Amino acid sequence: MLAQSFAPRLKCLYMGINIASSNVALPTSRMVEYVKRLLAGNRGAGQAQEEFSQGRENRKGKLWASARLANRFAEEWYRQLLSWSYQVRGYAVLYDRHFLFDFSLDTDGGRAPLSERTHRWLLTYFYPRPDLVIYLDAPAEVLYARKHESTVEDLSCRRKSYIRLGKETANFVQIDATQPLEAVYNEAASHVARLVDKGYGTPGIPRGAD
Repeated sequence: MLAQSFAPRLKCLYMGINIASSNVALPTSRMVEYVKRLLAGNRGAGQAQEEFSQGRENRKGKLWASARLANRFAEEWYRQLLSWSYQVRGYAVLYDRHFLFDFSLDTDGGRAPLSERTHRWLLTYFYPRPDLVIYLDAPAEVLYARKHESTVEDLSCRRKSYIRLGKETANFVQIDATQPLEAVYNEAASHVARLVDKGYGTPGIPRGAD
């Protein structure tokens, strides 16, 4: 809806970790996802996910972790460069999700593999942040009733993490997503409109909103 409202001054770009949901991605990233699905089918999703997420303490596991880390960097910066290319041509860019928030939700701290901790640190201190972050907030019970994904406990934990990150993020806007759709849309659109009116969509001015 936002994309249609602000066309032709707005481009949409998926900036999350789910490659299957992305409107753009490197071929290597799609290949990695294909291999993960293939192994999950052959050896069981639980075992494959553990191997891919945490790596094994052997040579193959470490090589795979290093390759995944390099591909993550490439994928993230590819999308950021694509975003900048839109912005210098005069578009404001609306992000669906953002890597910084997706990966910062991990709470295992020092127990995470070195590659994961390195990746999170680089995202936190070097990856460009959106100029505006819009968070559609709703209680965990409401979110679970809408989509029946994950668990209420996990959704509640993620909600708290988003709100905590929001307090550390400039221009973070929290919108009550239990309102009627039209009210949620109007509130989000008003924030995007203010950003666009300030020139975030003028040729040569790189800007993005999440």
